[in-house]
Amino acid sequence: MTKFGSIVLSAAIFALPTSSMAQYKAGDVKDGGSISGTVKFKGTAPAPKKLDVSKDKEVCGKSPKVDQSLVVNNGNLANAVVTITDIKTGKKIDAKKVTLDQKGCEYQPHVLAFPVGTTVEILNPDGILHNVHSYSKANSPFNMAQPKFKKTLDVKIDKPEAIEVKCDVHGWMQGWLVATESPYVAVTDNSGNFKLTDVPAGNYTVEVWHEKLGKNTQKVTVKGKEDAKVSFELAGK
Repeated sequence: MTKFGSIVLSAAIFALPTSSMAQYKAGDVKDGGSISGTVKFKGTAPAPKKLDVSKDKEVCGKSPKVDQSLVVNNGNLANAVVTITDIKTGKKIDAKKVTLDQKGCEYQPHVLAFPVGTTVEILNPDGILHNVHSYSKANSPFNMAQPKFKKTLDVKIDKPEAIEVKCDVHGWMQGWLVATESPYVAVTDNSGNFKLTDVPAGNYTVEVWHEKLGKNTQKVTVKGKEDAKVSFELAGK
């Protein structure tokens, strides 16, 4: 399988909900614990690739841009998505509006994760034309022009899926919208750290997914009012 094929396959696997996830029931969590840890990159990370800003340079080229698809800081992996894949009951889903910004012709954040039913507000503060194009499978794809006078666009994501988004106007712009069946989802920060809170006591499967490195899972036991520690390591392909 080619490298590109493996990336697409990993995204597709992540996007498919398990049967247990499809039965998720929300409620009040008493004496819940948490799961926290770090995701690391195994091996020596390649140097960040500089992106060629070839259009609207007066806006897009104000600062240098590098490929955000693999961000490693001191061995720690940013932009990895961590979920509990087999949780059946837990905290309520707060499907509030979240924001994807395009400031400076770059998706911020690069990976935006949220539970299904959430509305994504897409911002265009740049004063130029952007175009938001999703490569959805489970959800209906969207391909929307966002001229400079249209500062916001709203898109609701109703099904669990990892959705790649690009800008047809500025070819270097690329990011991900990750919708999950349950509210137990986190994206690692620049130090590779994550935390899932209000987890009912029990035994769970925790999964980490990354757009280039695929996924990995671990079994974790959560005790009431305690923090369960878990560390992941993903290798380059």
